[in-house]
Parts: sequence; structure tokens; C-alpha cells
Amino acid sequence: MSKIKLFDPHTDEFEKIAVNRVLKSNFWASGAGNGNVKKFEEKFKKYVNSKNCIAVNSGTAALNLALSMYNIKNKEVILPSLSFVATANAVLENGGIPKFVDIDEKTLCIDPKKIENAITNKTKVILPVHFAGFPSNLTKISEICKKHKIHLIEDAAHATGTSYKNKKIGSQGDLVCFSFHPVKNLAMPTGGLISINEKNHEKISKILKEKRWCGISNRRGNNYDIKNLGWNYYMNEFSAAIGLVQLKKIDRLNNLRKRTAKKYFENILLENKMPFDKGCSYHFYWIRVKNREKFREKLLKKGIETGTHYKPIHNFSLYKSKIKLPITEKVGKEIVTIPTHPNITKKDLEKIIKTVNQFI
Repeated sequence: MSKIKLFDPHTDEFEKIAVNRVLKSNFWASGAGNGNVKKFEEKFKKYVNSKNCIAVNSGTAALNLALSMYNIKNKEVILPSLSFVATANAVLENGGIPKFVDIDEKTLCIDPKKIENAITNKTKVILPVHFAGFPSNLTKISEICKKHKIHLIEDAAHATGTSYKNKKIGSQGDLVCFSFHPVKNLAMPTGGLISINEKNHEKISKILKEKRWCGISNRRGNNYDIKNLGWNYYMNEFSAAIGLVQLKKIDRLNNLRKRTAKKYFENILLENKMPFDKGCSYHFYWIRVKNREKFREKLLKKGIETGTHYKPIHNFSLYKSKIKLPITEKVGKEIVTIPTHPNITKKDLEKIIKTVNQFI
């Protein structure tokens, strides 16, 4: 019995051609971000309609660099606890204080009402996560940011191709962080990107380019200066070449994900399930069940791989606190994620729906 994978990158001969072209060129990487990296930045900027884009080697790198732009040392960053831990780790990495708030039970994205209640005079950034590709309520979050003069950084690791009010995610927050991990909707061996919408985008872009290459600036031949602390965060040519191919088909592949998600929404006999929204890119589809471990074991025996995205960050030892986030904590015990990747066949889809309904 073949297993239906939870995540499975979609590739064809065009990725192979792109990789071979880079391999034969002997130009595999450049800290300066030339070649395919620069092309990818330009193409992605046009795709999301932002002011500029800076490519990096992971979503984690994107978050670390984005937060480094706003001097958050000893300042608070409001974020959800239901996310991959990198979201909060980036806050600590930059000397900030993660302030977790609860989520909206229907979307599992951060609840704007809880954000408003959590703001203090130490709040510097609001960091929403577009969970599973579902867009956060950016209208209300942006209003809060403007009202309190707070920066908006979006974690869009799940949300390449997602739209909010007919605008692509990546065109709205001050800085928007994407991940192109192999399991993501736009897949690379390693990759990430910061989309920039600030008025002073040219200055920010210049600094980010320096920081992604160990702080190197003013390079002239073999001579250069170091003005800022930096890291080895630049994207390689192989990833960028694959990304250029993936970007051409991202909307088509996301439409396949949406079709799968719509079938789940219409046919899975559960009340607590991910809503259907045509703007969502559906990195995965979530449901909530009571006996999660037994449920997942039964699906695995039928050849269906599932996940549990995620264990709430505030419950990890590093972040252990006395705060109570009742919705997040309940969801963290019940959530099961099921496949939406473009390689799912009609037969696979029917099997997943039938099996889920059999064991819920």
C-alpha cells in the first residue's frame, strides 16, 4: 500500500533543466545576490506587487533579519503561540520579548481583539501568522498598528500566493517574511524572502543585503567595510533557479490545493474544520478531533500521513510562562493536518475524506 504523503513537492522536467543549467555554469552562489537570485527577487516583487524583495536562505533567516530592522531589544512583539517556533525564536534572537495572544477559533489566526488588549508602551511590532495559508485580518491589525504607531511584520511562511481583499500577501505589511522550504507551496531546497513595503524601502533593502552577507558593505573589488552585524543568509543559485520555475506555476498549483480544500470543507463531517476561502493558498488543511493519537494511528494504517501543526510555543521550556491561552491550548491538543499538495489524485482525495469520516 502506497502512502499518501502530508507534503510532497511538485516538480517536472523544467526544475531539472534549471538545476542542470546552474550546475554547468559553475556559478552556484554569490553573497552579492546576482544571477538567478536577483531575477527571482524581481519576479517575486512583481508577483506580490511590493516595493522591493530581498531573497535569503530560509523563512527563519527572513524573520531574524526583518525583526533586526526595528531595534526590538527589551521591546514587546505581539504574536500568536500557534506557529512554528522560529516565529518566536526570531524575537528572542533580536533581544525582544515575545508577547503571546490567543487566536480566532474559526481561522486559527491571531485575534485582533486580543492584540488590542495586549498593547503596552513597550510594544514595538505586531507579528501575525497567516496560518496554513489563511490570511489574518490585516484590516483590523493594520488599523491597530497605525493607531499605536507600531510596525507590522507578517509571517507568511505558509502563504505564498494567498490573497487578502484581492491583494497578494506580501504587498501590505511593512515587512513580510516568506519561506520556500521544500514542503511549502513554492518549494526550493532552501529559501526565504522579505517583501518590503516601507516608504524608505531602498534604504531598508540596502541594509538587508548587507546583513544577509555577514554585514559586508561598500564592496569594491577585494575591499569592503562592515557597518552592521550580519549573517550567512544569502540564497544560492540552485534554489533561485528552482524558485523561478515554481513561481511560474504557483497560481495553478494553489488552485489545485483550493479544489482539494473545498472538497474537504464540503464533505468532511466535522464542525471544527478549516473554513473555505478562495484567497487562501492552503499550505495544509486542518481539522480538530478529540482522540487525536488514535485517530492519526488509524489514518496511518490506511496509508494516510497526517501532522499536528503545532505544539503551542508558550508551552515549550524556553518560553514557559503562566499565561493562559485557552483557544490555542485546546487547538494544540486537537488539531490534525491533512494533505493538500498538488500531487493528490482524485482517488487519494476520496480515500482521505472517506477515512476521516469513518474514524472521527
